[in-house]
Amino acid sequence: MTSKLRIFLFLVLAYCGATQAFAVNGIVTSGKIDPLPIAITPFIAAAGTENDSATISGIIASDLARSGYFNPLPPESFIEQIGSFDQSPNFASWQQVKTQALVIGQVSQSGGRMTVAFKLYDVNTQAFLAGSSFTAPPKFSRRLAHKVADMIYNKITGFAPYFDTRVVYVDESGPKNARVKKLAMMDQDGFNPRTLTSGNEILLTPRFSPNTQEITYAAIGTEASRVYLYNIDTGQKEIVGDFPNMSFAPRFSPDGQKVVMSLQSDDGRNANIFEMDLRSKQMRQVTDVPAINTAPSYSPDGTRITFESDRGGSQQVYVMNADGSNQNRVSFGKGRYSTPVWSPDGKYIAFTKQGESKFAIGVMAPDGSGERILTEGFHNEGPTWSPNSRVVMFFRDQPGESGGPQLYSVDITGYNEQKVPTPEFSSDPAWSPLLK
Repeated sequence: MTSKLRIFLFLVLAYCGATQAFAVNGIVTSGKIDPLPIAITPFIAAAGTENDSATISGIIASDLARSGYFNPLPPESFIEQIGSFDQSPNFASWQQVKTQALVIGQVSQSGGRMTVAFKLYDVNTQAFLAGSSFTAPPKFSRRLAHKVADMIYNKITGFAPYFDTRVVYVDESGPKNARVKKLAMMDQDGFNPRTLTSGNEILLTPRFSPNTQEITYAAIGTEASRVYLYNIDTGQKEIVGDFPNMSFAPRFSPDGQKVVMSLQSDDGRNANIFEMDLRSKQMRQVTDVPAINTAPSYSPDGTRITFESDRGGSQQVYVMNADGSNQNRVSFGKGRYSTPVWSPDGKYIAFTKQGESKFAIGVMAPDGSGERILTEGFHNEGPTWSPNSRVVMFFRDQPGESGGPQLYSVDITGYNEQKVPTPEFSSDPAWSPLLK
């Protein structure tokens, strides 16, 4: 291993805490990523898969580029043309175009099913690093591409995958003073968007279940405030509960057996956190404080809950045991803190911070230490974590009559902020676990 690769390995381990599977020449320092040059050759196409083959290799390149850790080289720069999946690469020609990783692949189809296979090489050492194949019906070709990209990303960075995932969000259309809000879902890269509800109710805070097949959300109708469960496979809705007062911010427990939420008091002055067992429908009050306590989020092991409360005079982030004991404030910076959400790896809490006429998205340790702002602007809100805890998605509202909310993502380093495309205005995203 060269000294430069040793330096890179040390920096990634120290900064990110990752287990590095393959030392590459990208460097992460002070929130800046020097992306790795990677060549993704046009995948070999069996008869009838020519269009799919081009699309799949393009999706893999797009996934890796959007992560911020890779720089896919343009195919027109390639000297060697790969004509067979079994072809041994001429590494000298790939070194000449200054790539450091090489991906070759093929797409085939048999019996109504599509197979995507790939091989990954380290160009500098000429070592074979990884290879696999994935099979599914052709309609899932994009998912096959995401799975290949996930494996490449994991092998090179050491970080867990996140490309084969979905995002649920609130689709917003119509004039600013009369927005129609619908439950919507898409792939994490913005493709395959679809609305799931009609827009007859005002929707709030959709969240995925741990098994990715159900969504819980709050809805405000003409007669009642309700919390729903929506089954993605069947399209069926189930009412978790009808509440005489407003209900907010439902979220699943890590085992998927409970939903925690905030319910408004009869006089409308306060809100407290309650937990419902989905099997028995029994409710348990978790907080009992004359204040607005809302936006609860479980720790990954289910033993603790982070939430926001104005009990001290302004919105701040608190952490407590899941039974409501040991409630402690953890945010102490200047400004108001809201919408806390625990990272899947348990290391961070993401939050919205408002101060000095700006809204910021930041992260801190569960004890409040190590606060870092990832991005700030006119109105940023509603962070959600990728399943590997490396990327935070949020929505940013734009001012003016023609303005509206749009989704954005940013790396946990604070680098690589980018817009996530949606057909209409969009708000309140929630990232799914990795699909199965």
